[in-house]
Amino acid sequence: MKQYLALCERIIEQGHWVENKRTGQRCLTVINADLEYDVENNQFPLITTRKSYYKAAIAELLGYLRGYNSAEQFRAIGCNTWNANANENQAWLNNPHRKGEDDMGRVYGVQGRSWQKPDGSTLDQLQKVIDDLSGGVDDRGEIITFYNPGEFELGCLRPCMHTHNFSLLGDTLYLTSYQRSCDVPLGLNFNQIQVFVLLALVAQITGYKAGKAYHKIVNAHIYENQLELMRDVQIKRTPFASPQLHINPEIKTLNDIETWVTTDDFKLEGYQHHDAIKYPFAV
Repeated sequence: MKQYLALCERIIEQGHWVENKRTGQRCLTVINADLEYDVENNQFPLITTRKSYYKAAIAELLGYLRGYNSAEQFRAIGCNTWNANANENQAWLNNPHRKGEDDMGRVYGVQGRSWQKPDGSTLDQLQKVIDDLSGGVDDRGEIITFYNPGEFELGCLRPCMHTHNFSLLGDTLYLTSYQRSCDVPLGLNFNQIQVFVLLALVAQITGYKAGKAYHKIVNAHIYENQLELMRDVQIKRTPFASPQLHINPEIKTLNDIETWVTTDDFKLEGYQHHDAIKYPFAV
């Protein structure tokens, strides 16, 4: 929570105005932010200065891990964040590769689970990482990347959180996650939750202790129409203590994640928060 608020204050105090061509809005922007989450000691990075819908963030992560390509699939597991980009993004609506309502194209989990190879076959990046780690292998390339410049036109949105790099030291697993762009008022807490839970889940199913997760953001910004709410409301609130996250210990394999796991398998203990803040969302 302290890291989150410190980044918000840094953007407000030191940020530069940048016009975003995709949305047509100005953003107050800083370059380079490094966040760190202590997964081993279950210091769950959940915002308390407003209500955080943590289950939707976990649902989105589950959809990525399953390789979902439709907003309808995400809605079915409790996540509505892809509705707008799938169905209201004018550039995507005009794209001849779009297959119809709710289609997201080849974004995020599609790349992670079925990266297209030159010979026409596909590579399951996630399965490779799980297999390696389960066998005690770290080849310094235990990487899952959603960033495929050759297929940007085949999806509704370039990935913001684009690469996850796992590292194994003895019996402890670490994660470094890279993000090119971050809408701090709306997106960052989703991203924090997902980095934390991804390390916790992969450690659990591969049989290791979870260490720390390192979250690197290149472009961190607050949209102009979000600034007043952040500056005058959210950062003036006093944070509560961080809650604890409990993950169902019966989740033991990637197949479990693919088939039966739901957001009900993730429980929070001791979550106190201030009232929700409805920040505008830029499509």
